[in-house]
Amino acid sequence: MSREEIVTKAEQAGIVAVIRLHDGQSVLPVVDALLAGGVFALEVTMTVPNAIELIQMLSQRKDDRILLGAGTVVDLETARNVIDSGADFIVSPVLIPELIRFAHEHEKPAFIGAFSPTEIFQAWQQGADVVKVFPASRLGAKYFKDIHGPLPQIKLTPTGGVNLENAQEFIRNGASFLGVGTSLLDKKLIADGDWQALTERAAKFKQAVEQAHKELGG
Repeated sequence: MSREEIVTKAEQAGIVAVIRLHDGQSVLPVVDALLAGGVFALEVTMTVPNAIELIQMLSQRKDDRILLGAGTVVDLETARNVIDSGADFIVSPVLIPELIRFAHEHEKPAFIGAFSPTEIFQAWQQGADVVKVFPASRLGAKYFKDIHGPLPQIKLTPTGGVNLENAQEFIRNGASFLGVGTSLLDKKLIADGDWQALTERAAKFKQAVEQAHKELGG
């Protein structure tokens, strides 16, 4: 897929599950539970033990529905390794122009972190395909509408503090898609191995996003 096709697929997915676990062995059953709930865009962060090996494993077993990304990428060596391992996109919590250029050289989109209006604009100017507003919980959903007032061309995604109570509000205020971590990947459910409950939680997030898009006429 082209960069543009990958971004469009992420927007259609509506949710990117941010997988940030202390136990890499839990990743495979977590992924299966998410897929069963209709969440097909996955971001494995570099804080997960053996993250690059897990991305390679997931890449080998994924089908055309699935988008597989690498999160918390903060240097070129890691970017090279995750792309070589099969990542469809890279995510960074901070603006590193070299990462954007490297991703684009390999026809991969870069979702780049920013916070203030100036940072958001700078990330977009440097070529970020989507600007990741982090931590979104500090700003709230209406911040996205405020940013899109003067800067409607910038694609934004919130990460940090997105939950079932505010997911629809973020979409209604202009988020291209949502990055969802702990409120989706509940630690207790994972510790208990309650994969059915995790699937049900994923389905609720998916339904909430679809309902918000339906209200917007999308």
